[in-house]
Amino acid sequence: MKLSDFKYNLPKTSIAKYPASSRDKAKLMVLNREKQEIENKVFTDVCDYMEKGDILVVNETRVFQARLYGKKEKTNAKIEVFLLRELNSEECIWDVIVDPARKVRIGNKIYFNDKLWCEVIDNTTSRGRTVRFNQPGNVFKAIEKIGMTPLPPYIKREPEPSDRENYQTVYAKIDGAVAAPTAGLHFSQRLLQKIEKKGIEIIPVLLHIGLGTFRPVEVEDLTKHKMDSEYFEITHSAAEKINKAIASRKKVFVVGTSTCRALETSVTADRFVKPNRGWTDKFIYPPYDFKITDRLITNFHSPESTLLMLVCALADTDFMMKAYKKALKENYRFLSYGDAMLIL
Repeated sequence: MKLSDFKYNLPKTSIAKYPASSRDKAKLMVLNREKQEIENKVFTDVCDYMEKGDILVVNETRVFQARLYGKKEKTNAKIEVFLLRELNSEECIWDVIVDPARKVRIGNKIYFNDKLWCEVIDNTTSRGRTVRFNQPGNVFKAIEKIGMTPLPPYIKREPEPSDRENYQTVYAKIDGAVAAPTAGLHFSQRLLQKIEKKGIEIIPVLLHIGLGTFRPVEVEDLTKHKMDSEYFEITHSAAEKINKAIASRKKVFVVGTSTCRALETSVTADRFVKPNRGWTDKFIYPPYDFKITDRLITNFHSPESTLLMLVCALADTDFMMKAYKKALKENYRFLSYGDAMLIL
């Protein structure tokens, strides 16, 4: 497969700037791979496709308020500091991106308020820096009040107070993501309760989504593309429950490409899940033999993105492109705040 195989025209008007008025009332396009059929539904209908004993695997990462604005010491120049990942929690050392980068050098201090500042201790890339915060303990807590929601670059507006809740799944638990696992944004507490009542267990795993999710693929030959590494965890308890469902021939419903990549990273020779933690740079594109994922809930993704390549690997590129064409024609909303798809 080549990069150009995943090209399609996405009008700006199809990119959702705000979520549906109610999380679970987004549109749902259902793709049946076996019958090659496409249905239009509402997201709350998703549980109609689940049966007692099936499982729903979700990513419990939490988006933190990663975008900070501060002032450089002495000059008072305004600097944007975008937090990428925590490198050392005890020493409060972080990987960040700064803007404008030309004004930020090793040794500079950037002040965010009376209590919080950071010092630049290294350069990483042209805009990347390593910084040390002065805040002992939990930096996440310190930035929660003053940081801004890291909306994706294609949502052309400033973050609003409502985004703090909207750009977060209702089951988000562990700080560490700079982008939401967007397929999960459609679940309300009410819908999750309905799913559990039906006898479907909800099992959390973890993958902290980084900025790499928005990075364009720049090579035509996909075998030469390298994914950014992202931290993931699958607990013993989660692995045990997933394997029990697999052994019982129940369906594994996977919420989002991030959850899918975590599961497909951690597979045993006999196609079960093993407990694991670490970093994954797994790149899934056609052809790919999925070991764990039976059913996938996902959003509509950007042209030529690694996310689109993953869903094409599951549902067949021609069938997926046909579905995308239909979605555009029928005014489905695309990308992070957009509508959803269920691949059966």
